[in-house]
Amino acid sequence: MRDATELGASLYVPAARTDLLQIARGEKLSEIRSLIFCTEDAIRAAELPLALRNLAEALPALSPAPSRMRFVRVRNPEIMRQILALPGCPRLDGFVLPKATRPVLKEYLRLLEGSAHLIMPTLETREVFDEREMIALRRFLDRDGLRERILSLRIGGNDLLSLLGMRRPRGRTLYETPLGLVISRLVTIFRPSGFNLSAPVFEYLADHATLRREVEEDLAHGLIGKTAIHPCQVPLIHDCYRVHADDLEMARQILHRNAPAVFRMHDAMCEPATHRNWAERLHLAASHYGLHHDNNPIPTA
Repeated sequence: MRDATELGASLYVPAARTDLLQIARGEKLSEIRSLIFCTEDAIRAAELPLALRNLAEALPALSPAPSRMRFVRVRNPEIMRQILALPGCPRLDGFVLPKATRPVLKEYLRLLEGSAHLIMPTLETREVFDEREMIALRRFLDRDGLRERILSLRIGGNDLLSLLGMRRPRGRTLYETPLGLVISRLVTIFRPSGFNLSAPVFEYLADHATLRREVEEDLAHGLIGKTAIHPCQVPLIHDCYRVHADDLEMARQILHRNAPAVFRMHDAMCEPATHRNWAERLHLAASHYGLHHDNNPIPTA
C-alpha cells in the first residue's frame, strides 16, 4: 500500500516533452520519487495531441518501481477517458485531478470505476475559500471505497492566488500571504479525518533560502509532499524531509509498548497518548528520507 510520505517532491513533467519516453523509462530524472506527467496547465491546448501520442508511447514502457510513483495530471474528464483507454495505463499509480469540486469529482470517479488507480484531487477553485463547501467536500470524500483511493489532496497555490488577483511576492513564503490562513483551515478540516495534504509549488528557482523556509512551514503545518517545478528543487525539499536524530529517538521511545504515560527526553515532555500520531509519521519520514546530522532540528509533520 502506497503512502503519501513516499511522494517527496513531485515533479511536474509536461507530457508534450520530446523526451517523455526516456523519463518514463527512468533513463532521465531517475532520482525523482514521484513524477506527474501533465496534460493541463503545463502545456498549451494545441499540444494535447502530441501529449497523448507521447503518453501512448511511454505508458507501455513503465516498469514496476517500488521507489518511484508515476501519475498523469489530466486536463479534464474527456482527456482522462482517452488516457484510460491507452495500453499501459494500468501501470500508472494514478491521476492528479485538477480543479477538484464535488460535481467534477463525480464525473472523474464514474470514469475510474473498475480501476485500481489512486487519485490526488487538487484544491484550487474558489470553493476552497468557502469553509462550508470544504466541509461538504470532506464528507463527500470520506466514504468507504473512495477515501482508500485518495493518496493526497494537493493544494493549488498559484491558482488560489490568481483568484485573489495576486502572485507570490519574491522572498516571501505562501504563509506570508493570505493563503497562510487558507492552508491552516484546510489542515484543520481534512487532517483530523485522515486525509494527507501536499504543499503547493514554489515558483522561484534561484531563491533556495525562501524555498527552505517554506518547506519548513509546510512541515510545521502538517503538509507532506510538495510540487516541484524543476529538478534542482528536489534535493533541497528532500533534505528538509530528513529527520533529526533526537526527534527520531523520542519518536521510538513514544512508540515503545512499555513507554511511561509521561516522560522527559531531550528537554521535552513526551506523552504517548497525544504524541503517537506525530511519532508514527516521523518514523515513516525517517524510513524514506533518512536523518539530519546537524544540530538544527527541522520541523516535521
